[in-house]
Amino acid sequence: MNHTKLIPLLGAMAFAIAGNAVAAEQIVKIGHVAPISGGIAHIGKDVENGVRMAIEEHNAKNIVIGGNKIQFVLLAEDDAGDPRQATTVAQKLVDAKVNGVIGHLNSGTSIPASRIYHDAGIPQISPAATNPKYTQQGYNTTFRVVANDSQLGGALGRYATTVLKAKNFAVIDDRTAYGQGLASEFIKSVKKQSARANIVSQQYTTDKATDFNAILTAIKDKNPDVIFFGGLDSVAGPMLRQMKQLGIHAKFIGGDAICTSELVKLAGDALGEGQVYCAEAGGVVEANKKSLDNFKAAYKKKFNIEVQIYSPYSYDATNAMIAAMQQAKSVEPAKYLPFLAKINYTGVSGIIAFDTKGDIKNGALTIYTYKDNKRTQVTVTK
Repeated sequence: MNHTKLIPLLGAMAFAIAGNAVAAEQIVKIGHVAPISGGIAHIGKDVENGVRMAIEEHNAKNIVIGGNKIQFVLLAEDDAGDPRQATTVAQKLVDAKVNGVIGHLNSGTSIPASRIYHDAGIPQISPAATNPKYTQQGYNTTFRVVANDSQLGGALGRYATTVLKAKNFAVIDDRTAYGQGLASEFIKSVKKQSARANIVSQQYTTDKATDFNAILTAIKDKNPDVIFFGGLDSVAGPMLRQMKQLGIHAKFIGGDAICTSELVKLAGDALGEGQVYCAEAGGVVEANKKSLDNFKAAYKKKFNIEVQIYSPYSYDATNAMIAAMQQAKSVEPAKYLPFLAKINYTGVSGIIAFDTKGDIKNGALTIYTYKDNKRTQVTVTK
């Protein structure tokens, strides 16, 4: 046998084998967008870390999809919480041909960006946006893994009637889409929960108002058990102060926009002990507590910081998206999208499954009160 001819042949075979090995590895780009600059940059980074953690865990498993070894790559962008910047980076991710997007963090950025992803046929899962409009646009590419504001108002109504045993309710909203929507859902919920529920007064203000004496005086005469406020903490704080001045002792209930540590400063000594109740999207029921605790421990070990809020949800969103790719045996958005819409994935925050609009089914919410000038968890509900 001519060995001089064998050596080039072997070299060609080795090159072909190497070429096939390279061809067998496929890069899959997962986009992520959140505010990585500005006042809530720490929350944006927390969400990014959740995505990064999920991607790195999958890469360590050397998973194969559609016959190809998959290498996931994170493309992280900063929208600074600005809707205009959000659409710019969304188009940037589309141009980069990402296979899916986890984000955005805020409703105000998620909503305008969702049109860009939809037009490109790219699935988007927000780990934090709660405005109902986000999933009411008719986009089949749009999903979220936390409860929306409609679910929030419903849960607060159930809590007020069944746990606080309130019967008479006064409702105030700030005339914003958020405030009106939340108040409307709360009213629907209390009426559904109890035939004895009575809306004794319905008042309106604005998101910039500072004087509430007229509406609070009208409410005081009705002697409600609960005053529900659809609006922001910047309005709720002064309102609580004026309630105290007028001698109104009703429980004060609101949504995630008042559920802040800043409310302690804004309300001062009018905050009371267990007088104010609020709720925000997210939370883990007892059955999932161990898996969440394990996630938090792994997160701290990896990043040397504590979980802020939404990293468990971005972690679950990423894993659910990848699970859909595995079920579809394809990383192509058009092929795995139908599987994502029907996904039933057990994550650290609970079951990830979507309704026909893309909202999380049975999304958890956490109800808080304030004691010793600190926000204190009361319960997790659905």
